[in-house]
Amino acid sequence: MARFKRILLKLSGESLAGDAKQGIDTQRLNDYARQIKEIHDMGVQIGIVIGGGNIFRGIQGAGKGFDRVKGDQMGMCATVINSLAVSSALGAIGCKSRVLTAIRMEPIGEFYSKWKAIDAMENGEVVIMSAGTGNPYFTTDTGSSLRGIEIEADVMLKGTRVDGVYTADPEKDPTATKFTEITYDEVLQRNLRVMDITATAMCKENNLPIYVFNMDIVGNLKKVIEGEEIGTLVHP
Repeated sequence: MARFKRILLKLSGESLAGDAKQGIDTQRLNDYARQIKEIHDMGVQIGIVIGGGNIFRGIQGAGKGFDRVKGDQMGMCATVINSLAVSSALGAIGCKSRVLTAIRMEPIGEFYSKWKAIDAMENGEVVIMSAGTGNPYFTTDTGSSLRGIEIEADVMLKGTRVDGVYTADPEKDPTATKFTEITYDEVLQRNLRVMDITATAMCKENNLPIYVFNMDIVGNLKKVIEGEEIGTLVHP
């Protein structure tokens, strides 16, 4: 039995790069597609937002002399590239999907609207929502919070390289300890980088729970959907 009826799955662009650290690793891409199809076959309605950090990150570009607005627009285009890759990988294994974009760019993708996304999910398609919010100065974390709230998802599943939320960065601090669950307020008070502050505040204000888990381990997405406690729940 699926624990959730409708989810917003936030995927990391950096994770999509795999060991290469940039670009798209086809093995990781296909692993993601198989995991997504696995829960789609269980009847879960799926919306996806994927970052673009494996290709270009606007705020880092600004630090190297790029205009911030143009840098963020480049980042939005990077998320569209990743979204097309995920859609292609899903199509190759017989899972219908649709790419929606926050900026008009037909025929690459259809222009996003809440109702178009919900109709597609209810008709059995995986909906991939790209180009962030369509505005500069907003991250794809904020984009995923916004889309998750709009499509009335039961939860945002944040697939990362780590298996939950820790007291510190476990990749840098070996003494960091993991939370099984934590409140939004505690995340903000401790300044834990689950997502950026804007994204976390949006989820808090709209009661959208966040479940952080390691998406890079094949089979973990299904475990989360089945209710296995392998990550960290962020809740009111």
